[in-house]
Amino acid sequence: MLGFLIGEALRDLRRAGRVAVAAILLITLSLAALGGFWLVSTNVGQAAARWRDRVRIIVYLKREPPPAEAQALVERVQAMAGVATVRYVSKGEALGTLKQVLGKDASVAEQLPTNPLPASLEVTLTADGATPDGARGLIAQLSALNEAEDIGGGIDWIERLARGKRLLEIIGLGVGAVLALAAILTVTTATTLVLHLRRQELEIMRLVGAPEVVVRLPLLLQGMLQGLLGAVMAIWVLIAAYALAGPRLEPLVSQTLGLERLAFLTPQTVVALMFAGTMLGGCGGWLARGRTDR
Repeated sequence: MLGFLIGEALRDLRRAGRVAVAAILLITLSLAALGGFWLVSTNVGQAAARWRDRVRIIVYLKREPPPAEAQALVERVQAMAGVATVRYVSKGEALGTLKQVLGKDASVAEQLPTNPLPASLEVTLTADGATPDGARGLIAQLSALNEAEDIGGGIDWIERLARGKRLLEIIGLGVGAVLALAAILTVTTATTLVLHLRRQELEIMRLVGAPEVVVRLPLLLQGMLQGLLGAVMAIWVLIAAYALAGPRLEPLVSQTLGLERLAFLTPQTVVALMFAGTMLGGCGGWLARGRTDR
């Protein structure tokens, strides 16, 4: 029975001709667009995760506290939500770091009559604390400290990166949705064409008592087959694009995003795209199938 149904679906697919080919190409385009934006979003997300690990918030203190007070302050800040680690930096350590940065010009710092650099706390963030909302809340808590003079190490770039990632996801979903709708309509048209070509055959099958599932299921399978073919083609398009563009883009990505290699689709994503394509085609076949009801 299964072999018969699949054979009928393949024969229907050949009957649909150019309309079926157009449906497969539209599914390919929709899934390739969705997968492409998915790839970009994944790599941007990985870059954001790497950069979040390097985020530091600097709390500049009004005065240099005694060791006991400094330790108590570190423990208070460590207990705040979103804080991973806290390191106290004394005025002397800050000046020493400045000399290292100046290198050959370190003598300039030695000529200063007093050390103008403030003591500070260097705060690293957890994954939750490095989000835009988490960082804003933490900065508000740190600013409320009586010992705090100023807060450095803004998170504007984190917010911009998060907005850019969301925008990419929205654009990808929008483009994929429009193309997917066009694909569903084209699959429906292709299946309706087959219904028109097979109308006499379907009537005869009903008259001789063929089960309705035998009459209708090949139409659904035809649409699902178109969707699966489109998904496979989309995956190969993405593989080819990655193979051609990846080596050329990786140096630029390494400099701008800090990623050594561009990430590609995971096996789970490939399966998800194939499933999505099959469901797109099946949806088109299902919609056309409803027109055989009496």
